[in-house]
Amino acid sequence: NAAPSGRKRSVRFGMMTDSHYADIDTKGTRHYRESIAKTREAIDCFNDANLDFIIELGDIKDMASDKDASKTIKYLKQIEKELQRYKGPVYHVLGNHDMDCLSKEEFLGNVRNHGKADGKAYYGFTVKGIRFIVLDANYNEDMSDYCRGNFKWTSAWIPQEQLDWLEAELKANSDKPVVVFVHQMLDSFTDVTPKVFVRNAGQVRERLKKHPQVLAVFQGHHHPGHYSMMNGIHYFTLKGMIEKGWPEHNSYAIVEIRPDGSIYLDG
Repeated sequence: NAAPSGRKRSVRFGMMTDSHYADIDTKGTRHYRESIAKTREAIDCFNDANLDFIIELGDIKDMASDKDASKTIKYLKQIEKELQRYKGPVYHVLGNHDMDCLSKEEFLGNVRNHGKADGKAYYGFTVKGIRFIVLDANYNEDMSDYCRGNFKWTSAWIPQEQLDWLEAELKANSDKPVVVFVHQMLDSFTDVTPKVFVRNAGQVRERLKKHPQVLAVFQGHHHPGHYSMMNGIHYFTLKGMIEKGWPEHNSYAIVEIRPDGSIYLDG
C-alpha cells in the first residue's frame, strides 16, 4: 500500500513477543526463567537504537505451576520492571497467557502503557504521523473476557463493539498510514494451523482492506513466526522470545517505517 504523502521522517520502534517469563523449570523448548536475560538484552539494544517507542505483543509472562495468582503477579512485575527500563514510551498487547490465572484488570493494573493508553486493552496512538492501533482478541465465543483461565486458547474472538471501534479509528485516520498490533493471528487465509488464528479474523480483514492506508499487521502467539500478504497489507508474526536457550537464542526486532511507506525489519 502507498503511504499518504506529507511525512518527512521515519518511525522506528522495538518489538518483542511471547517472553512467557516465570520462575519455573524449562519445558521442552520453553526456557521460562531465561526470558529475564533475553528481555534485558532486547531493552539494552532498544535503548541504544534511538527509537520512538517499544511494544510487546502479548504473553509477556506465564504462571506459577500451582496457578497461584500472587506468584504470577510477582513474575509479571519482574518482567515488567525489565521492560520499563526502556527510556521512552512502552506499550503492551494482551495475550492469552496474560489472563491464565489473572483477570484483564489485574494484568493491566500491574503493567504500564504510555500516556492515554494506560489501563486499556485496546487503543490507538499516533507517532510522527502514523496511527498505531492495538487490538484485543482475548474474548470467548460468547464475547466474555478471557479471565483467570476460563477460556480455550484456540478460541479467540474480537467482539462487535471493538470491530465498530476499529472501523471508526480507520475512518478518523484516513489521512495517515496505519499499523495494527494484535497477539493472535489475523491472516487465517494461510496454511498455518487454525488453532492460532482469531476466529473472526475475516471480519477484521474486511475492515482493513477497505482502507488503503493500512500498511501492516504485527502479531505474536505463533512462536515459529510467519509472514504473509493480502490486499497489499503485510502480516508479520514475530518469533516467540521464550523458545530455545539464552544466550544462543533470542527474538526481538527493530522496525522502521519510512516516509514512502516501505517497512524495514531488523531482528
